[in-house]
Amino acid sequence: MGLILALDFGGTKLTAGVADTAVYHTHDLIWQAHKRVFSPADGNAQVDLATMAALGRELLAGERATAVGVSFGGPADYHTGVVRLSHHVAGWEETPLQQQLEGLFAAPVGIDNDANIAALGEWRFGAGQGLADLLYITVSTGVGGGWILGGRPYRGHNSMAGEIGHTAVDPDGPVCLCGKRGCVERLASGPYMAADLADALKLPENEIAGQDVAEMAAWGDEAAMLILQRGAWALGVGIGNAANLMNPERVILGGGVTKAGAAWWEKVRQTAHQTALPQVQFDIVPAALGDDAPLWGAVALVEENGN
Repeated sequence: MGLILALDFGGTKLTAGVADTAVYHTHDLIWQAHKRVFSPADGNAQVDLATMAALGRELLAGERATAVGVSFGGPADYHTGVVRLSHHVAGWEETPLQQQLEGLFAAPVGIDNDANIAALGEWRFGAGQGLADLLYITVSTGVGGGWILGGRPYRGHNSMAGEIGHTAVDPDGPVCLCGKRGCVERLASGPYMAADLADALKLPENEIAGQDVAEMAAWGDEAAMLILQRGAWALGVGIGNAANLMNPERVILGGGVTKAGAAWWEKVRQTAHQTALPQVQFDIVPAALGDDAPLWGAVALVEENGN
């Protein structure tokens, strides 16, 4: 198959990797080249695309990719390769990203949203190997989910399955970017928790980041502890409801917020199992591939597409 260029368009980070199919295998994941950069705070779709194109060319170092796999942090249509929008970066509405990248790299391109891609990666290479039914959830800048059901990726009617971040768990809660109240994403994602903590402490919003919430909670800050536990509760309720609906064997959690510590994990697991029916049995484990789950999922997507 040759060289696969894997691209991950995140809400705040852009990551690329080059995998040589003659080198990597299931139990020995090796990048020939790998690099991550942060998106500018005032960036947009055009800036991100130009940055990623330059990153891909840099890592390929004059060689040609035989295929490109793309993870996108927002709703993207797997069948058409069109990005519907990004909740975190302006200008992505109805962007034909697959077509644009095929023009840039002269190679076939497969695209899917980051949670679907990461689910595929963890199933193929990570914590979901050997399972037929699993749910992957990324908890980071946003909250998204991806399904493997019956040993196959499940994307839904128009590639919108898995949007667990916009499951409303508190109808009286704060308003989410999507317009609904009390979404899992509004309560559990890093930037929203940081904004809520800044508001509670009467600080400028940009003075606190998602990582600060977990660190301050570990130091014993009461406001940070409450906000972090509320986020874990919201995620647990979302997981329990999803488990009741689709009965996965395993739920795999990835993304920066999952590094929030043992108390966060305990609250998520406890709430999820309290929300689910007693007969609905599943475990909740961390992603084995860490922050690179979407990248390895992009490699798996290329394999799935037979490129």
